[in-house]
Amino acid sequence: MSQIQTPQEALLWALRDLEEKSFKLFKFHLRNNCLLEGKMLLARGELEGLSPVDLASRLISLYGAWEAVKVVIRVLRAMNLLEPVDRLSHICLNDYREMYREHVRCLEERQEGGIGGSYNQLLLVTRSNPESADPSACPLPEQELDSVSVEALFDPGEKSYQAPPTVVLQGSAGTGKTTLARKMVLDWATGTLYPGQFDYVFYVSCREVVLLSEGTPDQLLFWCCGDNQAPVKEMRREEERLLFILDGFDELQRPFATGLKRLSLNPMENVLHRLIRREVFSRCSLLITTRPVAMCSLKPLLKQSRYIHILGFSEDERRRYFSSYFANEEQARNAFDIVQGNDVLYKSCQIPGICWVICSWLKERMERGREISEKPSNGTDIYMAYVSTFLPPSDNEDCAELTSHRVLRGLCSLAAEGIQNQRFIFEEADLRKHNLDGASLDAFLSSMPYQEGGHAKTFYTFRHISFQEFFHAVSYLVKEDQSDLGKESHRELRRLLDEEEEEENGEMTLSMQFLLDILKKETSSNFELKFFLKISPSLKQELMYFKEQMKSIKHKRAWDLEFSLNPSKIRNLVKGVQISDVSLKVGQSNKKSHDRKSFSVKTSLRDEQKEKQGPVVDKDNTAKTQKETSNGKGREMEK
Repeated sequence: MSQIQTPQEALLWALRDLEEKSFKLFKFHLRNNCLLEGKMLLARGELEGLSPVDLASRLISLYGAWEAVKVVIRVLRAMNLLEPVDRLSHICLNDYREMYREHVRCLEERQEGGIGGSYNQLLLVTRSNPESADPSACPLPEQELDSVSVEALFDPGEKSYQAPPTVVLQGSAGTGKTTLARKMVLDWATGTLYPGQFDYVFYVSCREVVLLSEGTPDQLLFWCCGDNQAPVKEMRREEERLLFILDGFDELQRPFATGLKRLSLNPMENVLHRLIRREVFSRCSLLITTRPVAMCSLKPLLKQSRYIHILGFSEDERRRYFSSYFANEEQARNAFDIVQGNDVLYKSCQIPGICWVICSWLKERMERGREISEKPSNGTDIYMAYVSTFLPPSDNEDCAELTSHRVLRGLCSLAAEGIQNQRFIFEEADLRKHNLDGASLDAFLSSMPYQEGGHAKTFYTFRHISFQEFFHAVSYLVKEDQSDLGKESHRELRRLLDEEEEEENGEMTLSMQFLLDILKKETSSNFELKFFLKISPSLKQELMYFKEQMKSIKHKRAWDLEFSLNPSKIRNLVKGVQISDVSLKVGQSNKKSHDRKSFSVKTSLRDEQKEKQGPVVDKDNTAKTQKETSNGKGREMEK
């Protein structure tokens, strides 16, 4: 048995191993199985006269080697001969692993916008905990960040764990989490990532897996393999050889989102929660990608975890991305020159998703021969430029139904309905309900074929979740009755206040960030000009109220700020700080290439904290000074 290498050999071994009586009974069950599948194997008399060798050949010619093995396993299981089933499954497991790798490679090739040859490296940074300051907000040189490679994500490191830790890959919308997750699976399938470490790497889209009507751990494995006959029992025997990549935890229902209409988990969501809590597949390795907004829901589910922050593109990778996006070298140079000439555009291109939005917008304007005069002042301006460019013109004579306003309202109402019901996948009936034609809106929507039983369906998603959040925000501005914004802002405010009490790390939703950006005078005027919409004074007043409340919340929670300053600026800032309970830490890098000091401020604007004072000097030529002062009531920090 140890010399068996192929499915053909395994099939022959299984049939030869049956006793004469069992072999006759096997052929009886086999004929019934073939009739149920609509395949005529042989007439009853001919089948009875076949030897194990002849029968194996006949099955292979009819089904193919691997499918024939699965047929034999089904028949043996129906006969309750579980021992040969287990042995046959184990023999064929190595072959099945290779088949699964091939399945992953083929699946990636069929994916829209395959990542095989166009992937750009992303900057990953280790974080001690999810509440620490966002490294992307720190202007430290890239060389000084505590970066980590994808290859080292599952290294044991200095800590010893009873079970593999859960790796949490955290990043804002568009930072490249999904692209990185898909690339990891593809690289494993081609043998270039984690060779010999994992037998199976499963990519689980949290957005798509919830479409399953059944919810069991085995069903999850069947779905991951794309095969209802996958040897899941054998897989579960060696759970430590499995890696699950759960992509988009934030797209599952969030318990804190009290305004959502769907309040209960569906069966597969429940399985994913059990997986995260290590109640199933307890010895497997697990990587979860999420946006910061969902950390308050994720963290209570975790036991042992390692936090990685994804920062997006390095400066060199931004230029490479433009070269790969634009086939025309001159277009690539011109587009990158435009981006370099605008600080907002250049900084935004660190985020891969926004970099794609910018490139798509610039390319479309160039190909239409239109001047690129916009100078975005924030991220919302970038999305407005893209949307206004790709919306059908209002005077479209060829398709009068697809006017700019009609499409905009349809996209907004679809996005709002999805957010309110925690839905990110839509059927064609949903699009028709909102007067949208998915085939003509590929600038905003992606199609996704889906097989359910014998029926093929087409589902649609927004090209990126940030588009759904943007259109959700705009939905309050295109309504005739704009009073609903007050309810939304108050609900958002209550959520943030609740999280402040529980976690002290609440993060505003992207939709509200878009709305607050639109409140700014220049962006507001830009919005009204591009979309021919007037923002009512009462709406602006509601947004102003929300903005003031947000300031109040921020002033009650701990701040973590990072600056790169020279020594004189540090001294001036220390003198100018007028906040109660301020902790200052000053450290100088030993790297000769950077003559700057890293300055960290952590302050909590709360009373009844004890005063502490004392210098700290470590052994690595890093001078650190810690000073805490208390001068009564907290005042607002001046920039």
